[in-house]
Amino acid sequence: MAGPYCLKRRHKMHKGKIKKLIRDRGFGFISDEDGREVFFHQSSIVDGKFDALNEEQEVEFEVEKSPKGPRAINVRPFLSQ
Repeated sequence: MAGPYCLKRRHKMHKGKIKKLIRDRGFGFISDEDGREVFFHQSSIVDGKFDALNEEQEVEFEVEKSPKGPRAINVRPFLSQ
């Protein structure tokens, strides 16, 4: 059985802004373009470090279902061209 981070599963890429960071606990929330709030954990950051993130920073990410609701994975700082 494949785990939640199985590379074979592909999720739609989303864009949003970091709404809130709880640095001392290692997680935060992203405001998705759809208007929903999505939880993310520092372990889901790729191409960067949790401590380098700022509120209102644009990110792209994938969303997966979790027992507590939607969770952002593969979170990357969004680099506009």
